[in-house]
Amino acid sequence: MTNPALPIEIVGGGLAGLSLGLGLRRAGVPVTVFEAGDYPRHRVCGEFISGLEPETVTTLGLDDILSDALPHRGVTYFLRGRALPRLELPGTAWGISRHTLDARVARAFVEAGGDLRTNTRVPEDETPPGRIFAAGRRRSGPFWVGLKVHVRGLALANDFEVHLGDRAYVGLSSVESGAVNACGIFAHRDVAARGADLLAAYLDAAGLGSLAARIRAADPDPASFCVTAAPLGDRRITTCDRVWIGDACASIPPFTGNGLAMALQGAELALGPLASYSTGRTGWAESIRVIARAQRKRFRRRLMVASLLHPFFLERRRQAWLAALVRAHLVPFRAFYGAVH
Repeated sequence: MTNPALPIEIVGGGLAGLSLGLGLRRAGVPVTVFEAGDYPRHRVCGEFISGLEPETVTTLGLDDILSDALPHRGVTYFLRGRALPRLELPGTAWGISRHTLDARVARAFVEAGGDLRTNTRVPEDETPPGRIFAAGRRRSGPFWVGLKVHVRGLALANDFEVHLGDRAYVGLSSVESGAVNACGIFAHRDVAARGADLLAAYLDAAGLGSLAARIRAADPDPASFCVTAAPLGDRRITTCDRVWIGDACASIPPFTGNGLAMALQGAELALGPLASYSTGRTGWAESIRVIARAQRKRFRRRLMVASLLHPFFLERRRQAWLAALVRAHLVPFRAFYGAVH
């Protein structure tokens, strides 16, 4: 007589937690996901998935869920409103809104027999065997302001626009609904605006008035607006006292476009060891070590390189250096892309 599979609990129903739960359910593992919020909802996110391998999508069972994501290859950077020479991504990136993506994965998880408990919080200091932590970013600073809104009727110069301003940068790309996701990171400023108007006000304050005018002249969706206190990434991977995945494990700077791919890759890395634990082939302490070791091997280099490059997207002097190198076609773009993906 075979022993019943040991259950897995996942604290945090973001993309990492949900996709891991879905993969485990399709492997026959009993899974409960605890999520403090509900679905669908908008999140401050670039909604631009770069560096994601098809094998990861298939392993997690996400092929149908991502079937209508928009393919993106071209990138144009703007330095305070002036376009730099166009660049081409070495691999296809995908545009899909978190409002759609998270809700789809949540529904697939439940349809696969998963137990999804929304509007439920679990204490982080309770760490029984089989409990995974996928809840949010680390709470250490420095924190900047993250702002996001969907805009309709906004024509883009390329698949992906990146605008560099005074202690700010903003990415724009289309998502599956046809809207343009405008998402930015800003140093905190006192501005007299609220709701969706806050993004345009921050753009004006960061010297990006022409982009602010484009957004105001289009059709921003107030229901999609959201704001958060945003950390700027961390080259460290969380210590292995428990299983951490997603941003709870490691946070890469947003300019890479690799945060969502890392969430899915982290779920993929944890899938096999957790299934092994659930069937009794591996102890819990060993599972923690195996997953942490795989995360360090997969993510450590890209986190280090991204943290070194990040100041070139925020500091005025370094932004000017970056722009000069791009204009002179001296940026090893493919090498940088490979290093942070």
